[in-house]
Amino acid sequence: MDRRLATVLAADMVGYSRLMENDEQGTLARLRTHRIELIDPAIDKNRGTIIKTTGDGMLVEFSSASDAVTCAVEVQNRMLRRNADVPRDQRIQFRIGINLDEIIFEDGDIFGSGVNIAARLEQSAHAGGVVISGTVHDQVSGRLEFQYQDLGNLELKNLSQPVHAYRVELDRPSDDVEPIEEADTKVVKPSIAVLPFANMSGDTEQEFFADGLTEDLLTELSRRHELFVISRNSSFVYKGQAVNVREVGEKLGAQYIVEGSVRKAGNRVRVTVQLIDSDNDGHVWAEKYDRDLDDIFAIQDEVISAVVATLPGRIEASQQEGLTRKTPSSFAAYECVLAAKVLHHRSTRQANVEATEMIDRAIKLDPDYAHAHAWSGCIRGQAWGYGWCDDREAMLAECEEAILKAASLDDNDADVHRLMAAVEILRNNLGRARYHQERALSLNPNYDLVVVQMGELLTWSGRPDEGAEWIQKAMRLNPHHPARFWSHLGKARFCAKNYHQALDDFGRLPSLDMVQNAYVAACHAWLGNDAEAREHAEAVEAAQPDISIEDIVATLHYSKEDDLHHFVRGLEKAGLD
Repeated sequence: MDRRLATVLAADMVGYSRLMENDEQGTLARLRTHRIELIDPAIDKNRGTIIKTTGDGMLVEFSSASDAVTCAVEVQNRMLRRNADVPRDQRIQFRIGINLDEIIFEDGDIFGSGVNIAARLEQSAHAGGVVISGTVHDQVSGRLEFQYQDLGNLELKNLSQPVHAYRVELDRPSDDVEPIEEADTKVVKPSIAVLPFANMSGDTEQEFFADGLTEDLLTELSRRHELFVISRNSSFVYKGQAVNVREVGEKLGAQYIVEGSVRKAGNRVRVTVQLIDSDNDGHVWAEKYDRDLDDIFAIQDEVISAVVATLPGRIEASQQEGLTRKTPSSFAAYECVLAAKVLHHRSTRQANVEATEMIDRAIKLDPDYAHAHAWSGCIRGQAWGYGWCDDREAMLAECEEAILKAASLDDNDADVHRLMAAVEILRNNLGRARYHQERALSLNPNYDLVVVQMGELLTWSGRPDEGAEWIQKAMRLNPHHPARFWSHLGKARFCAKNYHQALDDFGRLPSLDMVQNAYVAACHAWLGNDAEAREHAEAVEAAQPDISIEDIVATLHYSKEDDLHHFVRGLEKAGLD
């Protein structure tokens, strides 16, 4: 036995039996979501250790009373906001009691009066409330900026002596006051549930196809680390049922619902898919796929690839629209990353500055958010690549540091390996870049940013025709792709000496930066369009009066001398030196 002083947090779910009786699967799914997204991360962040859990509660040990109270307040305040739009009889709420005392540790469990007092204080708390003992209050009252209500000496069940207790003042229920926007300090990813696709064919053989389509879609969506995907067991509860999307969303804790159907007619099969925002029952996206029934498994693969490539982008676009309705102070870490991505894709110096500020804010809100660190590297890599910094070596070092941090937090994120490949490209280590690029593709073969970078890498490696194919594939995967994809395609076409096509690609950009103007100048020069070549060469010089061909070439990564000479000769023919 080991005795030591510790702070014990006891938590219990209010009305657990009633909720389970009314909706067992939905309650378990929502509780699991709260655990994964909120409760367990809050405990980890505040250096707590979960000693044991029951169906409706848990015991957590903290070495610091301040950490325990901070954790409890964070969980209760954020649960209050999560419950704001949930009917009272369906809300998941917790009572929390906290005590500081000597406890006994034995065989991974804890015992003693210190534990008993925490459990009894929890029973004295209101739904959504936190009650602490006087010993805890003595430790935190001058250290934490919370208010406390003195409850006096409480007579607690099975305890011979009364316990002096305090109630921690939390946010008031939204029913009583106007809602106040506050910042969540941990990432809350968009949650998505895929309901079993309906077999509309009257053909029992198609049942296997419909279920397989659903399960593969769940598996592939789970590769996207920026999404929280509700498990198969929770989703398949609704197989064969007519559902109310808003109710399903509430029960599963999913903001977005994917539903679809399969219909066979003759030698054709039609698959319909739609994405619904369960908060407002609004249709975000819908698509229909009609195919010949020659190879049912090939059809399944094709539909899965198309849906998985499109859905995350549509979810992200839907989330972006919501950002315009929020003040910056209300941004959560995920929303900061989302805003940073939008700014990054604009590919301007000022947007890059703003993206850097936003991504740094995300990391400050949630230091262990791997995806935020990955995008910090991406945004800083953009600043390095375009020279939007005073010290390029220092910026590249920051870029690498951010990506390595992301890798240490989550080595199975496709974005992490995509960006590690990008760093190796920047350093002209194309062989090493290929390793990380292929790792990213294995993790998520339908991610447009991974696919387009494969096209870039092949172009730099002297295989521009293959590079163009990959870039065009990325465009098909994401019809709403960033404008810069056209720049990548134009560079591939120039390298392959398809100058007319390259000019058409660059012509689709809303504006041309210095390097893009250089490529357009070289295209016209090789075509013999001297006036147009000189016009774009002058645009290069106007952007940076002291620019030289060597300066431009320094931003490129050709592995073959012939490809580099081809570009340089085009610039010389356009009048640059």
